[in-house]
Amino acid sequence: MEQLQAQHLRLLSHLDTSYQRSLMAKINWNSRLIGIRGARGVGKTTMLLQYIKERYGSDPNIALYASLDHLYFAHHNLLELAEEFYKRGGKCLCLDEVHKYYGWSREIKNIYDGFPDLKVVFTGSSLLNILNAEADLSRRCMSYDMQGLSFREYLWFKEHLSFPVFSLDDILNHPLEASEHISKNCRPLQHFSKYLQEGYYPFFLQPNIDYLTQVQKVVNLILEIELPQLGNVDVGNIRKLRSLLSVISSGVPFAVDISKMAQMAELNRNTIVNYLAHLNRAKLVNLLYSDALNLKRMQKPDKIYLENTNLLYALSLTQVETGTERETFFVNQLSYHHDVEYAKQADFLIDRKYTIEVGGQGKGKRQITGIENAYIAADGIEYALGNKIPLWLFGFLY
Repeated sequence: MEQLQAQHLRLLSHLDTSYQRSLMAKINWNSRLIGIRGARGVGKTTMLLQYIKERYGSDPNIALYASLDHLYFAHHNLLELAEEFYKRGGKCLCLDEVHKYYGWSREIKNIYDGFPDLKVVFTGSSLLNILNAEADLSRRCMSYDMQGLSFREYLWFKEHLSFPVFSLDDILNHPLEASEHISKNCRPLQHFSKYLQEGYYPFFLQPNIDYLTQVQKVVNLILEIELPQLGNVDVGNIRKLRSLLSVISSGVPFAVDISKMAQMAELNRNTIVNYLAHLNRAKLVNLLYSDALNLKRMQKPDKIYLENTNLLYALSLTQVETGTERETFFVNQLSYHHDVEYAKQADFLIDRKYTIEVGGQGKGKRQITGIENAYIAADGIEYALGNKIPLWLFGFLY
């Protein structure tokens, strides 16, 4: 256990607590069992360490951080750690990357039941199935999903510009007030293009790092390690999946032809549909359906986007297409807290209520004429003009 305590102290000694994700304030930290899922690289470990330092200080006998890929677990199990930690007066056990520990859910359930006054907080891959794991944690665990940085968070982390979160209703019903509030304090378009290229993952906080190379490493780790382990993806097909992601990144928003994709990837149709679902859960792609409640969803999506715009720049073999970039950003930011569906007349249907057409500053209203609750998300403008809303403003939803 001393090895884990030493790692805990080293990490806290180098921790920057200046910037915190908005999710930090939304988690009910009073719960006894908390699970946080998210894609690799979005900042789960940093948030876990910040919580420890802010709530408990640095004493590893009170709150302990432990990554489950540590060599300690080659000879010890989680129950042994919990018992030893509890005997020393431990109050909060924070477990990182639980997906790397076989049987994690069963042992966490046993810890929860066996130590009633011990809090457990754990993080894991976005592929992690917390509520339907081997052991039933549904009645015990408060679970949360962690997204990459919003444009609002990027402005705070990178430029030290602090702005409030705006709800979707605020943005759609009072877009001029919201855009004026932000534009009088900064020039959003000055920072927006940089965010789209290198702002979704907090890697830019690390000095002397090649950002897009780091994003490529994240993709490779998800493909080569997490998908085979957690998604039962055949290791022999990883190269084909990587090629498929490259095709998606290099084209216009990808209209889905499963048969053509199966031919390109040299896989059968059912395997392609299954693998697309895994890529979606791994936060590498976003799948859109024209009717999310229809059984058609079990067959194939209507459109495929990469999960965020930084992936476009990291994976594309050609120049990133502007229309693809705009739509990818919009789907990414809206899908975190809202239902996004593919709309046949315009681009997107949000929460089965709002129709949104995405385009440049010269985008007309032809596609949304006669549609109730219809708006244009326009790139290249600073202020809202009627129902034409700045695209960047949708980056202030969290």
